[in-house]
Amino acid sequence: MATVRGQRYLLTVGRWRRSVGVAPQSRAHAALVPGVSQVDNKSDFLGKRPHRRHPGILQLPRVRLPQALADTAQLLLLKSSVPNVEKQVQALTNYLWSRHVPVEPEELQSRAVHLEKRFLENPDSPQREEKLRGAVLRALRKTTYHWQELSYNEGLSLVYMAARLDGGFAAVSRAFHEIHAQIPEFQPQTLMDFGSGTGSVTCIWGQSLREYMCVDSSAAMLDLAEKLLKGGSEYGEPYVPGVFFRQFLPVSPKVQFSVVVSAFSLSELPSKADRAEVVQTLWRKTSDFLILVESGTKAGHRLLMEARDLVLKGREKSPLDPRPGFVFAPCPHELACPQLTASKPLACSFSQAYHPIPFSWNKKPKEEKFSMVILARGSPGEATRWPRITQPVLKRPRHVHCHLCCPDGHMQHAVITARRHGRDLYRCARVSSWGDLLPVITPSELPPSPAEDPPES
Repeated sequence: MATVRGQRYLLTVGRWRRSVGVAPQSRAHAALVPGVSQVDNKSDFLGKRPHRRHPGILQLPRVRLPQALADTAQLLLLKSSVPNVEKQVQALTNYLWSRHVPVEPEELQSRAVHLEKRFLENPDSPQREEKLRGAVLRALRKTTYHWQELSYNEGLSLVYMAARLDGGFAAVSRAFHEIHAQIPEFQPQTLMDFGSGTGSVTCIWGQSLREYMCVDSSAAMLDLAEKLLKGGSEYGEPYVPGVFFRQFLPVSPKVQFSVVVSAFSLSELPSKADRAEVVQTLWRKTSDFLILVESGTKAGHRLLMEARDLVLKGREKSPLDPRPGFVFAPCPHELACPQLTASKPLACSFSQAYHPIPFSWNKKPKEEKFSMVILARGSPGEATRWPRITQPVLKRPRHVHCHLCCPDGHMQHAVITARRHGRDLYRCARVSSWGDLLPVITPSELPPSPAEDPPES
């Protein structure tokens, strides 16, 4: 049994209905405290649903790219003259996964000053200015990550399609499902995809969208995305109507989009100032949800937290939409990320299984590891937030280990048993997965309980 800052978690009952600014109806079920051994199993916490479908389940089954898109990708690669495709795909995949954030000029200058002081303190180091400068530069080259901008020409765009089309589709599908599962009545009309790449985002949401705007700085990538949506031809009819392609991000706030997406694109920007400008522009273009997705590494997670803090703490308001922003998912709070402030920082990442495009080197099912943050306009108000499971659930005989990110901004390692926490919570925890929500809330968020009759004397 675990606690967080002395607060105990209670099992929530009632129907799961979570929408922007509206709290789900719930009441206390049983406290995660010693002495409580059972719960009221006559309640309607689950309704008629089995425990494996409890209201915190958000994991998607294995995702499959639309068949028409997969067939077109294979056709385009077959018709291309790209040499050693498999080796290039593996090399690009490894490079993108191991990519770090570019070092800022101020940080580079600080490192140079520190190295210069170390050399001056060492009597064996060169003291002449020219030799000292050369020694500092050599040391910087050895210890500094050399970030390079990728130039997506026709060949590299095809390699990127073969490497990332299916995995990127799986990650964004999982992010979209987060909104759809919690607000099933949400029907967006417009979507903008910044850094759209192969354009696979246009095939995810469904029939409600009537306008898609794909923005990518690479003309070759935009041409490839258009071919993918037209079955490999430049003149065919697209699978998805209402798609528009642009090479530059529109900065005018006059037009907003229901959903704005930036998937694996912030890592392509060369500086913090560029990222801040892009995030602020994307937020101004957002009327409902801004979805940011990056690789599930520490670098990717830091980029997302940087963007999250910029939106939450920014004073800039859209002239057309002055509503503030809040974190819709995955964080159950707007506080500092406890994963980054820990003594050993970890990436807050998730995993989505998918069926890869059946290239000759792609035969087995895969897992896409990614980080995401979904920002929404409005205010969470009194909405109840449930802890997020941040690591794979460890199932042991008669107990379950869950690592939770909690609404108070702290991490909790909860050990849940049926004897101590009740059968319903134990079974819900046992069938939950990495990335799901555990249906418990803090005592301070509980509705007031009715007054009890005084005990008889």
